[in-house]
Amino acid sequence: MNLHAIYHRPNQNYAYAYDSQTIHVRLRTAKDNAKQVTVRFGDPYHWMTGGGGGNLTAEGAQGWINHEVVMKKEASTDLFDFWFISLNPEFRRMRYAFIIEDEHEKILFGEKKIVALTDDEKLDSIPLNEIGNFFCFPFLNPADVFDAPEWVKSTIWYQIFPERFANGDAKLNKKQTVKWGSMDPKHDTFYGGDLVGIIDHLDYLQELGINGIYLCPIFKSPSNHKYDTTDYFEIDPHFGDKKTFKKLVEAAHKRGIKIMLDAVFNHCGWEFPQWQDVLKNEENSRYKDWFHIRKFPLIEETFDPLSQPNGLNYDTFAFSKRMPKLNTENKEVMEYLLEVGRYWIKEFDIDGWRLDVSNEIDHVFWRQFKNAVREIKEDIYILGEVWHDAIPWLAGDQFDAVMNYPLQDAILKYIALEEMNTSQFSVALNKLFTNYAQNVNEVAFNLLDSHDTQRLLTACHGNKKKALLAYTLLMTQTGAPCIYYGGEIGLDGGADPLCRKCMIWDEKIQDHDMFNYLKQLIHLRKTYPALRSAHLEWLSTNDTESYLIYKKQMDDEVIYILLNNSNQTRELDTSSLPSAHYTELLSETNLTIGTNVLIPAYTAWILKKV
Repeated sequence: MNLHAIYHRPNQNYAYAYDSQTIHVRLRTAKDNAKQVTVRFGDPYHWMTGGGGGNLTAEGAQGWINHEVVMKKEASTDLFDFWFISLNPEFRRMRYAFIIEDEHEKILFGEKKIVALTDDEKLDSIPLNEIGNFFCFPFLNPADVFDAPEWVKSTIWYQIFPERFANGDAKLNKKQTVKWGSMDPKHDTFYGGDLVGIIDHLDYLQELGINGIYLCPIFKSPSNHKYDTTDYFEIDPHFGDKKTFKKLVEAAHKRGIKIMLDAVFNHCGWEFPQWQDVLKNEENSRYKDWFHIRKFPLIEETFDPLSQPNGLNYDTFAFSKRMPKLNTENKEVMEYLLEVGRYWIKEFDIDGWRLDVSNEIDHVFWRQFKNAVREIKEDIYILGEVWHDAIPWLAGDQFDAVMNYPLQDAILKYIALEEMNTSQFSVALNKLFTNYAQNVNEVAFNLLDSHDTQRLLTACHGNKKKALLAYTLLMTQTGAPCIYYGGEIGLDGGADPLCRKCMIWDEKIQDHDMFNYLKQLIHLRKTYPALRSAHLEWLSTNDTESYLIYKKQMDDEVIYILLNNSNQTRELDTSSLPSAHYTELLSETNLTIGTNVLIPAYTAWILKKV
């Protein structure tokens, strides 16, 4: 047995409270190394006699009351197998260890040591009852349960870049505003998108099935993107005013649509009044400690570009001199930004905050932020922008979710870029899902493109069928999927600024096939809870023919997804499915599945037994 590969820790994604009565436990072993894993657990104070101190060595301790349950192999990666069990300890606390077996040996894997076991090990033997060597889950405190809003699990998000969605009030246009969609965007192009334009198209979003809108920043700023905030308490006048925004929130809520705002607390804009005071007064500015200033002058005229990029003597977003980094450890800055978080909830009843460049802000601030906004609204959704492993932010004390760019990366590499084969894709998703707790995965913010990436259709080199395959994968994973505005009608675009093109409202140009396909996908996701469940089982991952079959399940509801990611019709081996009559839910047709089935190129079927 490969002992070096065995791993467990009694926290984070390996042992956690799923709800107020349930503990999830996960163990890692070398791939294809263990044939069975059993978890042995019990209350440390529960003995037939004695044992009040929770230790076999306590005087008179006899007969530790415990249970053994066989774990399920949850997932496999290129190197490891992951084993999973859901437990409901009677007294909400437990000591536990793992009994691992392969073809040749049997061991007990504990917190302090590994102990060899015999095939006929007696249940009262010291190794099986030496709970000082067992991992400890001290107590399942309800306050420690990851408490993301329940409504997020059934949300279909739609991301809007406000300046490019719709021009509803031409009177708000800047002088340099150009005709809608008349040219490809540049970094300084304005088309006149505004809040009225969003209100005007809420019925369109409702028809698609959207029930959550993520708005890129709408606060006062000189740019078209608004990630360089001038005033966190004011709507940019070219987008509208607070009265219009309140109308937008109320109109959305009447349609069952949540509203999430985008906040940039890592840095401000050049015109932020406190930064202007520093520029004017330098050392004498009362706001100099609001920023990360190393020395004055703020910008050197002569500098080494390698050791001092752009000659800056202060920290910024990247090395952009017009975006100075805020010092969130400063008490005045912290309280200022916390009040921003509270204000837009109190005054306008928003439902979520998306937090830009959140990984570069201290964890202390984010803990304070969560407490502050949850005091105002218990089910506010807190979404951080983190592109990498986000475990440090997802322990329940900071964010509810992060933008799931690793999922985007896997789907694009498999479908659009063809840089992964089918097995590699399944491994990538297994790594992603086992990296987090199940209740974290259930509210992840899943996306295929955004204002920071090339658009999906462009990544697919204009191949609409590939794009629809990618959407099918997105809509059949656990978490909350997001459509970037225009993706549903075939809007393309390369990297920034081309990914920020104007929305197409001319119905003659819109791709209605894509719209209807996505509308149906969204309908199915809402109708069949299994599609959004965390239960994912790969039934077939065929690299030669480039197809995959997987199963989604919630309680007794079972859905099968068959996906042909090749440019040819493929004969899929469906022997892993029960031979039965099925309904293909996307096309609403009935068919009989035996041992093989032909599926056209770049096509997905979603099957449910009749």
